[in-house]
Amino acid sequence: MKTTALHYYPIARTIGHLRLLAIVTFIAICSDAGLAQDTVSKSLPQQSDTTATRQRRTFSESDDTVIIFDAKQEVPRKAGRRVFVRSASLLVRGAVVEDKLLKRPEFQQLGFLITRELSEADLILELRHDLFTMYVFTVVDAKAGLVLASGKLSSLGGTVADKVAKRFVKEMMKLPGS
Repeated sequence: MKTTALHYYPIARTIGHLRLLAIVTFIAICSDAGLAQDTVSKSLPQQSDTTATRQRRTFSESDDTVIIFDAKQEVPRKAGRRVFVRSASLLVRGAVVEDKLLKRPEFQQLGFLITRELSEADLILELRHDLFTMYVFTVVDAKAGLVLASGKLSSLGGTVADKVAKRFVKEMMKLPGS
C-alpha cells in the first residue's frame, strides 16, 4: 500500500499543536517568573530612612560579633541644593550627566549636590532627545514646579552630557541668589 501525504496529515497537525502548546507554555512560565519577582519585591516591608541599616558578619570574627553598617549616610540639609537628574534619552543616561556635573568645579562651588531620590531634590534637571541631533534640557524647581532654565543643544562637536553639565552650571550662575 502506498502512503500519501494525507496519511501524515493528522500527525503533522498534532506536531503543530504541540509546538504551539510549547510556545504558549514557555511564555506563561517566563511571565510568571517576572510576576513572581515583582510580587516578592513588593511584599517586602519598606524601611524608613532611620532604620535603613543592615547587618553583616565577617568570617574572621566569632559568631557572636555583628557589625552594623548604615545603608544611607545622612547629609545635612543645609549642605547645598540637591539636583535630581532625569534623562528620557536612550543615548544619554542620567548617570553620565551626573558624572559630568560632579567633575565640574563650579558645580561644587555653587553648593550643588546630586541626589537619586526625587523626593529629596530641590532642582530637577530633565534631558530629552528632540529632532535628530538636538537635545532639550530643563531645570525645574522641585518644590514650586517652576521652570528656572531651559535650553537646546546639539550632540555634534562633543558629548551631550558634558554640554548639559556646562550649560546647567552657566544657567545656575545667572540665577539670583546663586
